[in-house]
Amino acid sequence: MLKTFRNAFKIKDIRSKLVYTFFALIIVRLGSQLPVPRIDREYFSQWIGTQTSLGFFDTLTGGSFTQMSIFALSITPYITSSIIMQLLTIAIPKLEELQKDGEDGRKKIAEYTRYVTVGLALIESIAMAIGFGQSGLLEGGMTFNNVAIIVASLTAGSAFLMWLGERITEKGVGNGISIILLINIVAQMPNDFTNLYRQFVSGASNVVNGILASIVIILVVVAVVVFIIILQDAQRKIPVQYAKKVQGRKMVGGQSSHIPLKVNTAGVIPVIFAGSLMQFPIVVSSFLGVSPARAYFWPKVLYLLNQNTWLNFRDLGEFKYSLGLLIYIALVIFFAYFYTSITFNPIEVSNNMKKQGGFIPGIRPGKPTTEYLTKVLNNIILIGAVGLTIVAVIPIFFSGAFRAQVNFGGTSIIIVVGVVLETIKQIESQMLVRHYKGFLND
Repeated sequence: MLKTFRNAFKIKDIRSKLVYTFFALIIVRLGSQLPVPRIDREYFSQWIGTQTSLGFFDTLTGGSFTQMSIFALSITPYITSSIIMQLLTIAIPKLEELQKDGEDGRKKIAEYTRYVTVGLALIESIAMAIGFGQSGLLEGGMTFNNVAIIVASLTAGSAFLMWLGERITEKGVGNGISIILLINIVAQMPNDFTNLYRQFVSGASNVVNGILASIVIILVVVAVVVFIIILQDAQRKIPVQYAKKVQGRKMVGGQSSHIPLKVNTAGVIPVIFAGSLMQFPIVVSSFLGVSPARAYFWPKVLYLLNQNTWLNFRDLGEFKYSLGLLIYIALVIFFAYFYTSITFNPIEVSNNMKKQGGFIPGIRPGKPTTEYLTKVLNNIILIGAVGLTIVAVIPIFFSGAFRAQVNFGGTSIIIVVGVVLETIKQIESQMLVRHYKGFLND
């Protein structure tokens, strides 16, 4: 990885992209320190300390929410908007046509996604402003001016991060939204590891227990990271043979190739979508002052969605809410299949192979090839989804069983490792393209 970055800095174009991305991320972290006007920060800090269900949301925002900065919403409205738009591509035929309409269609869907993002940011910021006003967190009370200023600040902050993410994709190293999400998660990790140290190492009953705790923490983190790297790089290669044919006086074709199907085809998208979808009702309910401790139906649903209540072996009365973990696993598997179905079309691949004279050995071209690709794809998607689920559940297990006080979990580690690997591959591909261009120019 370090070798890749050293080689990248030797190429002017890529060096400029890396520098652009670096300064964009500095802006993200600086903006995370700018407070939203008209909020009583001291009172807000006391209030946020009582909200144990917002840990994952605060991780995605890089601590911006607990500091109530102008980036408090971060890119979560964009993530939710992307989920909505991708679901609508199935329900609305016109959007499905745009999805298949090449680059122009994707640009149009991206435009609609921006509009939905701003709308969601507006709704969330209004809910926050009203909720804060009802909780007495606003300086000067809940007046129209105070609410308007807070709504404008939070909505503009979220829209700016979306715009900045697109600029990183366009002028930086790519994956702009994912990189912003990455830097937010990484910014919170030192605090989380410090909490683990205080809880299990320095707070241990004796030195031996402290040493054992530190070894277990290191081994678990390293094992999870290694497992994610293996999962991200694993792929199934389907052999493809191209038939020989005559062009003019020459015999062409006959070469062998393969179709690389990644085991984790959807990458980090399923865990991001599943986590964000389950966290959204909790966040909105917290802003509106709905407490899960009350004994009516909706707050009890919030317990199911809250990761802090899952696998709590010490409280059997709360263990029943681990049913929410099953919902989370089902969502991860669903989004793994759903996202892969959008990005990889077996029918299209089969038709392209047939047009080019290609075939899978032992499989007839046409419908049998499509069925074979679909069968193989479904099997490896399931393996990838199970792998993602294992990684996500490990920290949840330790948190439930040992009450480990950390905001990041398997989802955060998957996002960090996945985005880092994907970004490195993009840099390497840009270096390769630059090498070919230089060769052709020579």
